[in-house]
Amino acid sequence: MVERARWRDVFGHAEFRALFVAGVLSVAGDQFARVALSVLVFERTESAGLTALTYALTYLPDLLFGPLLAGFADRYPRRAVMIITDLARAVLVAGMAIEGLPLLVVIALLLGLQAFGSPFNAARAATLPAVLPGDHYVLGKAANDMVVQFSQVLGFGTGGVIVVAIGTSGGLLLDSATFLLSAALIAIGVRRRPTPERGTDEPRPGYFKDLSAGLSLVARTPKLRSLVVLATIAGFYVTVEGLAVPYAHEIDGGPTAAGLLLAASPAGAVVGMWLITLWPPERRMRLLGPLAALACAPLVLCFLAPGLLPTVLLWAISGMASAYHLPTSAAFVQAVPDAQRGQAFGVASTALKSSQGLGILLAGLMADSASPSVALGVMGTVGTCAALAAGSAWTRARRPGPEVAGTVAG
Repeated sequence: MVERARWRDVFGHAEFRALFVAGVLSVAGDQFARVALSVLVFERTESAGLTALTYALTYLPDLLFGPLLAGFADRYPRRAVMIITDLARAVLVAGMAIEGLPLLVVIALLLGLQAFGSPFNAARAATLPAVLPGDHYVLGKAANDMVVQFSQVLGFGTGGVIVVAIGTSGGLLLDSATFLLSAALIAIGVRRRPTPERGTDEPRPGYFKDLSAGLSLVARTPKLRSLVVLATIAGFYVTVEGLAVPYAHEIDGGPTAAGLLLAASPAGAVVGMWLITLWPPERRMRLLGPLAALACAPLVLCFLAPGLLPTVLLWAISGMASAYHLPTSAAFVQAVPDAQRGQAFGVASTALKSSQGLGILLAGLMADSASPSVALGVMGTVGTCAALAAGSAWTRARRPGPEVAGTVAG
């Protein structure tokens, strides 16, 4: 029987500490930038749809860039990929901070920013299992995800105050600085590793054959496929992020209220992920479907447009249930061979973030024609039904079969 990892065991790995702090800096800075951009677009256009569209663009480019660029994490040293992409993002965000820049140019820079995020995230996700072996990885991912969510709480919760204090350009420059610090931490704290071995003497296939292999791996494996489908339920409940600013306006709130609303979901997720690590692995896997449904259900009550505090509570409950992503993603990454982890992660990340971007975009269009509260209520209702269906598919996929048994651990 494998000994259960402890928190101090995980943080005893120096490389993990470097990756951990770098992630905190990068995510917190990103939330400052997202609040700044949402406020900037809404102030210029007074359109909930355009505000949601701008926010959705932080997700939608993964439809293209995820599978195309994530594979660099399998073809080049992952430490170098993380450093180079961090530096590139620092430059792009600094460009977005230029005052008076046309919105179209800001959006173009945002697309570039997201493009560089795909190989960075794939390289980081593929490096963690090498840094944290066995059960250390599961607990380390829990620690990482909880602090990433806590960083979102800090970034979103203080983002509105920071935008008021230093302006949108100041918030974006702060984000640029976090990318620079992240690159420095990785350069100092993460050791060099060679390009992952494929375990075969045959020459590495071309880039697009690698891409095809990653897609095929996920598509032909029922459990991997079911895990990805469950992850895409996030496209329904993540809509609270894209509509937080116009929703705050609907209930007579301002940037500070928007920041509190944005902080509610990640705050709940921190608590939820801590609780889910206390459960036995089998229980986590069994409850993926019900938790996905619970992540969507609280949004149904947004039809009533309750005040700020009730809405914060509802969104926090949704965030707690969204912790099902932790065992989902851990099982997925551990099931994929090291030489294909970057590409497979890119495929899964593309599906996840594309669903999030499309969900936010659709909710924004509904908010323009009706209201933000109605849009969130509709997304919550449809999402709950979709989550129940996805949970049933996952239950079927877990049943042992001669051709797929043992594909995914956990």
